[in-house]
Amino acid sequence: MAFRQGYLPVTEAGMAARSAAKFLKRAAASVALFAFATVSPVTALFVLVPAAHAKMRQGNLTVAPAAGGPGHTFNIEVATTEKEKELGLMFRTQLADNEGMLFPYDTPRRLSMWMHNTYISLDMLFIRKDGTIARIEERAQPLSDRVISSGSAVSAVLEIPGGAAQRLGIKAGDKVHYRLFQGAAAD
Repeated sequence: MAFRQGYLPVTEAGMAARSAAKFLKRAAASVALFAFATVSPVTALFVLVPAAHAKMRQGNLTVAPAAGGPGHTFNIEVATTEKEKELGLMFRTQLADNEGMLFPYDTPRRLSMWMHNTYISLDMLFIRKDGTIARIEERAQPLSDRVISSGSAVSAVLEIPGGAAQRLGIKAGDKVHYRLFQGAAAD
């Protein structure tokens, strides 16, 4: 039997029926997926990758040297809910020199942080209840799953751009002035 290039011969009636059945199965599967997508909340699929620049509560915070002198003010976002704390600065591609994110906790505790899905280097300032910086983790490596510990009980963590603590002369023992810390000035 002769046929043109690009066409398959249908030699029997059963072959045409099988081809039609395959087409109908694929069409039904496509319709079912479309119906599922329209009935279920499609936005739930996008919760896996949250908005990289979703803004949280904003404020200003100052880090003052323990030895005295001018402090350094940061425009911060405050991660107050568990979901905000889980997201943190993940997926961000930039953070200005005067920006940061504060992670406050009601009760002092040992905290552990990591850089999972965080694309920029950060300095982590672990802060006691009275606003004193207990420890600084400088230049945390982007995308690392290494656990970074506070080393002692703290009430908050301030994340600022990697290298900012050294560049600004911020050290352990310096004071963070923000309304959440006992005896600290309100923002």
